[in-house]
Amino acid sequence: MNNQKPTLTVNNLQKKIGKRNIINNISFQLQEGEVFGFLGPNGAGKTTTIRMLVGLIKPTSGEISICGYNLRKQFTKAIRNIGCIVENPELYSYLSGWENLQQYARMVPNITNERIQEVVTLVGLQNRIHDLVKTYSLGMRQRLGIAQALLGKPKVLILDEPTNGLDPVGIREMRQFIRNLAEKDKISILVSSHLLSEIQLMCDRVAIISKGEIITVDSVEQLLAQKERVAWELSPLTEGRRILSEETTIIFEKEGTLITPNEEKRIAKINKRLVSEGVKVSGIHTTIPTLEDLFIELTGGESID
Repeated sequence: MNNQKPTLTVNNLQKKIGKRNIINNISFQLQEGEVFGFLGPNGAGKTTTIRMLVGLIKPTSGEISICGYNLRKQFTKAIRNIGCIVENPELYSYLSGWENLQQYARMVPNITNERIQEVVTLVGLQNRIHDLVKTYSLGMRQRLGIAQALLGKPKVLILDEPTNGLDPVGIREMRQFIRNLAEKDKISILVSSHLLSEIQLMCDRVAIISKGEIITVDSVEQLLAQKERVAWELSPLTEGRRILSEETTIIFEKEGTLITPNEEKRIAKINKRLVSEGVKVSGIHTTIPTLEDLFIELTGGESID
C-alpha cells in the first residue's frame, strides 16, 4: 500500500454540537485501490463522520481532502471524485433499473448512455436492468445503488452497510464485487459494517472509532498479529479462573476457554501453579483473536453500529 496515492485525507476533523464533542480530532487516509473498514459502536460518531466526508454536514474544524481538493474550499471539484450510499439506496421502484440510472444521470454532467451501460455491466445487472426495480432482490437493489454512485467515475466510494439484509450468498457476492472494484478499477472504498467477520475478509485496513475518537488504524493482518493471545483450557473452570486472574489478566472467556495476553516467559510458571493447586490443564495454545474479539476489547464491550 505504501506506493499508492492517498485519495481521501482527513486531518484533525472535529464536530461540536453545542458544548458536546461528537467527533474529536480524528485523522486517517484512504489509499488508491484499497478497501478501508470504518468501524464504531452505537453513538461512536461513524455516521457523523461519513456525512462530513460527503458534504452533508460541515465540520467544526479540521480538513477533508479528496484527490487533492479541499472539500471546504474547492467543494465542487472535491465532491466530483466521491460516490456514496449512506444507508439504503433511494430508488424509484415503479421505474426500471435503466430509467433510475437515467434520472440520476441528469444531475451529473456529461453522463452518456454508454457510461450507463458501462456501470450496468460493472455491477452485473445487464440481464435485469430493464426490469422494474420493484421486482429486484435486495442484493440487486444494492448493486443498482452502487451503479448509481459509480456513474460519475469517482475515485472514492463510501458504502454504509453494503451487506445489510443480504443472505449469505448475497454477502459473499457483494464482498467479491467490492474487492474487484478496488483491485481492478483502483477505486478507494470506505466500508462501514456491523458484520466484523466480513470486514476481516474484505478490508485491507480498518479504523476503529469509539466515543468520537479513532482508537487505532492498521492493516487487519497487523492489527490481529500484534494481539497474539494464550488460550487456557482448564477444569474446574472456576478455580482456574481465580488462579489466572491472580497471575495475569483474563481478557475474556470464550466457550469455556480463558484468554490471556501472550506472556511467553510466564506460561510455564502459571501452568505449574495451576497443576499444583489441582487444576487440570487440558490445553494451552497461542491464538490470534478475530476482529470481533479485538473490537470488543478495544471498545470496552460496546456493540457495533
